[in-house]
Amino acid sequence: MNDKRFMKKALEAAHQALGMGEFPVGCVMVYEDKILVTGARHNSAPESQNELDHAEMLALRRLIDLGQGIDRAKVTLFSTLEPCLMCYAALIVNGIRNIVYAYEDVLGGATRLDLTRLKPFYKDMEVRIVSGVLRHESVLLFKQFFSDPRHEYLRDSLLAQHAMSQ
Repeated sequence: MNDKRFMKKALEAAHQALGMGEFPVGCVMVYEDKILVTGARHNSAPESQNELDHAEMLALRRLIDLGQGIDRAKVTLFSTLEPCLMCYAALIVNGIRNIVYAYEDVLGGATRLDLTRLKPFYKDMEVRIVSGVLRHESVLLFKQFFSDPRHEYLRDSLLAQHAMSQ
């Protein structure tokens, strides 16, 4: 039940991003049943587009800014979209071991990466992944984004095709 409660907060952040013309990804990081930080996608519009300002990266920076005293292995990320390789790697290298997401990223999602096949630093990491929490609600935001002709970001991608076929 808490997964849905916190995913609703991530969906709120995604909805706000969409309202600002951004790609509708939102996330929250939760520790001891409390939201510590939030994140939403920034700079997905053509005039400022970059692939660094993902929701998870922004939230992770905010978490790090909170300082010590937080056992990051007990932090759970709730994201409206499956983390990409960049975000997934940054999360696990920074100690996040619990990831819950709503909608699978068929284009760049990385949570199924077999860490045991990587170098020793990664191979013993145990990461708990939960998928599909409030998936339908997340898909609706992506459908809204991709159906708006003003949004060019990932317009002709596999992710857009997948979302629109839902």
